[in-house]
Amino acid sequence: DLVIRILKDKYKISTENGKLAIWLSGEHINKENVEKADSEVEVLIFKQAIALGWDCPRAQILVLFREWHSPIFSIQTVGRIMRMPEPDKGHYQNDILNYGYVYTNLSDIEIKEDLAGGYISIFTSYRKKDYKPIDLLSYYSVRHREKTRLSPFFIQIFLKEAERYQLKKRADKKAIKLDIKVFSDWKTEDIDLLTSKTILADKPIEMSNYDFQRLFDFFVRRSLQEGTVYLYPEDRSVGRIKESIYKFFEKEFKMERGEGEDEAIKTVLSDKNIGHFFNVIDKAKEKYIKEVIERTSELGFIENWNISEKQTFNETYQKEDRRKSIMQPFYIDEKWKSEKAFINYLDSKTNSVEWWFKNSDRDATFFAVPYENGEKKPFYVDFIVKFKDGKIGLFDTHGIHLSDFKAKAEGLHKYIESENKRGKRLFSGLIMNTDSRNYKGRWIYFDETSKEFKNNDFSNWKDLLI
Repeated sequence: DLVIRILKDKYKISTENGKLAIWLSGEHINKENVEKADSEVEVLIFKQAIALGWDCPRAQILVLFREWHSPIFSIQTVGRIMRMPEPDKGHYQNDILNYGYVYTNLSDIEIKEDLAGGYISIFTSYRKKDYKPIDLLSYYSVRHREKTRLSPFFIQIFLKEAERYQLKKRADKKAIKLDIKVFSDWKTEDIDLLTSKTILADKPIEMSNYDFQRLFDFFVRRSLQEGTVYLYPEDRSVGRIKESIYKFFEKEFKMERGEGEDEAIKTVLSDKNIGHFFNVIDKAKEKYIKEVIERTSELGFIENWNISEKQTFNETYQKEDRRKSIMQPFYIDEKWKSEKAFINYLDSKTNSVEWWFKNSDRDATFFAVPYENGEKKPFYVDFIVKFKDGKIGLFDTHGIHLSDFKAKAEGLHKYIESENKRGKRLFSGLIMNTDSRNYKGRWIYFDETSKEFKNNDFSNWKDLLI
């Protein structure tokens, strides 16, 4: 109540003007507007339950007043304020949109490395101010995470399948009887006599709304795992099925969200209706997977890609003095010796190399060329090198023993050939050192088509003379 009063009196944020939403057990105010892209909600007050099935990419600030007991919840919730609303596009030019904030009165917060998985960025590197645009054509994957978990698309399919199944007609909204019994004072004189016998519970019990919610969670998780299609019951998929069921009651029975959800749960779980809802979920899963798998792998592209103005790194990276790096200060992951050796080589070429960029391998923020290896994929080369004569080199320290070597070589060759026809001055190759142990040999590169590659034959590799 104090927080609500401060928000209203000091900041003019209230439930009345639509800028405040409340999502607590039994109290839902303006909740239905939170997930809209143009929502007027600026502050959301919620409890831990929101961690399950919440899809709100607009959150940027987390206020924490007590200890997190669940590491899964903590990582999920930090993720809410750190993920980008449009991950395929990477970071925004307006830097204020690229940060999330945690405010707390706790003495310390610990997110262990094995759980955090790089969530927390500690170091920041900035692009040199004298950088001039290179405007490269770059590719990235259009994500299809819905192959392994249910996306919002599932809700539409569920409602269509419910209509096809005539669920409104078959489901009895007044049926809220759930026959749950426990064993009461059951005795036997000889345990051996129980072989192949079924013991029936004989004492009915009363259940609270919390008990029904727990049973509903169990039913939804079971419905994901059973039937014609198996899906892992992770939290987003569980939340998606729940939302589908609530939308059905909202649409067909004019159910109000909030307290009406408790009645919907009892209706679903009733002995008379539970089989019907299971059938519709199963049919919707089957239809969903079929439609998702039929979608081909897609690659998006950026016509004029340039190195981002800023990069962030976690505590596993080490700072190094690398003046030729276009990003300053330069941070490196020490585990790749071949990459570090190639950087040493580039830094030694002071007369020819203007700058180099250590590329990364995710989303549209970083540079990639297209290649095919069963499906279309982006190939994120390790290095982009700008030479003083205006040429740009694309290099990757890719082992010849890796199964995708030929596919990536082909993709890189085609990309260079196509872009140079458009007026670019590019050259590239998959590179290696003739001394694979100490990297004191010659740097050579392969820039031919995949047909020209012969395992352990380096006669058509070229010396990298820069």
